[in-house]
Amino acid sequence: MSIVTKCTRSLLTVGCWKLQAGRMAHEAAKGDSVVEIKEMRRFMVDCMTTAGACESHAVQLADVLAEGDKRGHYSHGLNRLDMYVRDIKTGSCNGKGEPRILEERAATAWVDGNNLLGPVVGNFCIDLAIRKAKEAGIGWVVARGSNHYGIAGWYSMQAMRKGCLGISCTNTSPFMYPTRAAQPALGTNPLSVAVEGKSGDAFVLDMATTTVAVGKLELASRKEMSVPNSWGVAKGGKESTDPKQILDGGGLLPLGGHELSGGYKGYGLGSVVEIFCGIMAGARWGPNVRKWLSTGGEANLGQCFVALDTSAFAPGFNERMQEFMDTLRGLPPSEPGKSVEVAGDMEKRHEQLVEKIGGIPYHPNQIKFANDLAEKLSVEKPAVLSIL
Repeated sequence: MSIVTKCTRSLLTVGCWKLQAGRMAHEAAKGDSVVEIKEMRRFMVDCMTTAGACESHAVQLADVLAEGDKRGHYSHGLNRLDMYVRDIKTGSCNGKGEPRILEERAATAWVDGNNLLGPVVGNFCIDLAIRKAKEAGIGWVVARGSNHYGIAGWYSMQAMRKGCLGISCTNTSPFMYPTRAAQPALGTNPLSVAVEGKSGDAFVLDMATTTVAVGKLELASRKEMSVPNSWGVAKGGKESTDPKQILDGGGLLPLGGHELSGGYKGYGLGSVVEIFCGIMAGARWGPNVRKWLSTGGEANLGQCFVALDTSAFAPGFNERMQEFMDTLRGLPPSEPGKSVEVAGDMEKRHEQLVEKIGGIPYHPNQIKFANDLAEKLSVEKPAVLSIL
């Protein structure tokens, strides 16, 4: 059975394909439930405030999660909601308070996230980085004491919309097996770079430094489906296609996979993110970060936010950026019907789909997940606009 067949009706990434329900992420499938963005945000806010988060923090989280689903990153949207609820309910994450600046200079800042929800810390830091970039040309802000912050692109795009080149990255729980290692020591350590061309066109890179994000494994596990053998390993480092084995004591391979296929480069890139985040911010780093889904103590993640004011450099940046993207898209395709794309194009098509059908399309299992959480918290279930 081919891997595409195995992934039918799933939420997985296979190579450069982002599959939801067995099709490209910007497509919809019969039986999907469409939920308006504002309704999904309402549901997420209700869940978080019921769990104990203050209204403003719940709204910031809901904005990030809904944006993840809107852009087709289903592993970092509704799929993550129960994790945030659990962190607030167990007290392993603070639902009230504000980040504070520990050290500040003209173009840099070191922030204590006070163990708040990741989006609260992230929004504070990228806002600060943008302000500094407008004054000094660059703003570089790192934070300790943070938590999972959703899609990295949420923060880099905020800088992009203010005329800056935005960069965002975070360390995460150790789940990457470094090249030649028999145990995990780094996280998926995602990285995002976002910058505009002309007329709203943009380059938005948002990637894990492992083969895939952990959320892809979780979704596959819930569906009891196999994953490609290049994704991860079972405990001890033996290659596995069983997501449950990979999640239970195993881990993911670095971007690039095995050593012979260049996995050491993904390992190196993940290490750079760790340096920018855990090491530079004085947060936990590498194998010292709290285990995935653990509620024992604070996560104390490190995060990095950079804004570069492009007007501080050579004139005509946006025009050249647009020409660069147009040149890449105009290259002859290796396969008829599949044009060359740049980072962010796939997400843009998913956003266009959402606009066309009036909301975010969710697989029936995702709606069941949301309804189960609603019953558990005694909040109103998300209203379905239509079923495709």
